[in-house]
Amino acid sequence: GFFQSHAVEVDIKDSSNATCLYANWMMRFLIIYESNTSDYKTTTLNLSSSVTHNGSVCGNDTQAAFVAVQFGEGHSWNINFTKNNETYQGDFITFTYNTNDTAVFPDAKRKGLVTVVLRDPTPPVQLNSVYVCHNTDDIEAENVTQIFWNVTVQAFVQNGTVSKKEFRCSADTPTSAPTVVPTVANVTTVSTTTLSPAPTTPPKPVEKPAIGNYSLKSGNKTCLLATVGLQLNVSQDKPFLININPKTTIADGACGNTTATLKLNDGNSTLISF
Repeated sequence: GFFQSHAVEVDIKDSSNATCLYANWMMRFLIIYESNTSDYKTTTLNLSSSVTHNGSVCGNDTQAAFVAVQFGEGHSWNINFTKNNETYQGDFITFTYNTNDTAVFPDAKRKGLVTVVLRDPTPPVQLNSVYVCHNTDDIEAENVTQIFWNVTVQAFVQNGTVSKKEFRCSADTPTSAPTVVPTVANVTTVSTTTLSPAPTTPPKPVEKPAIGNYSLKSGNKTCLLATVGLQLNVSQDKPFLININPKTTIADGACGNTTATLKLNDGNSTLISF
């Protein structure tokens, strides 16, 4: 489905007709919206073949660079870049979609423009380096998932020439295969007279999560009720467990005729959505 979207290329020139900002990328959007029947539906918004970039500016030491693209029936996407002495970085991403676009939102209950603003999570990039990310990356905010891939961008281009020095995103960086220590479980041929299983340390027991009661109301009536203890097993540098504390967790969401969404926010940057 990714190839239903079109690539965007923005080459902004300064007063001397030299390139000052270059970007080439692909993106699409997954949007949850409320229908006329109060159901919540997910739709896909792809870029059209005709994309404009009115309002884009180069930027300088005191003014942010700005990429603005417009597409389809009143949709737009913007990002601004700021720089310091040695690096540049995306600042805010602003995405506006138009629910009057009946091809994308055929039965939207809310009509008009909806704007979502969020911070760009991309790390700082060295000046005179081009940011490249071929793998897909996605950002979620306010019922919108923004998906990007095949990204090439350089703000504050020096001497009018896009740099050949690349700053690759972490998703493009190959990772080495983990070293597997031989054990009884993964050795296929073994002498039973010489191999002894290595002693293992039993895992530290983790207390069970407390059970919480979470509910949503539609008017004066409860429309969703969940009684559950929640524990997350997260694998990053090394696995760790998170227990969701019902005493500090806030329940939010919405009920429709055929669907319901329950969002739990524990106040510690953990958000779970059912």
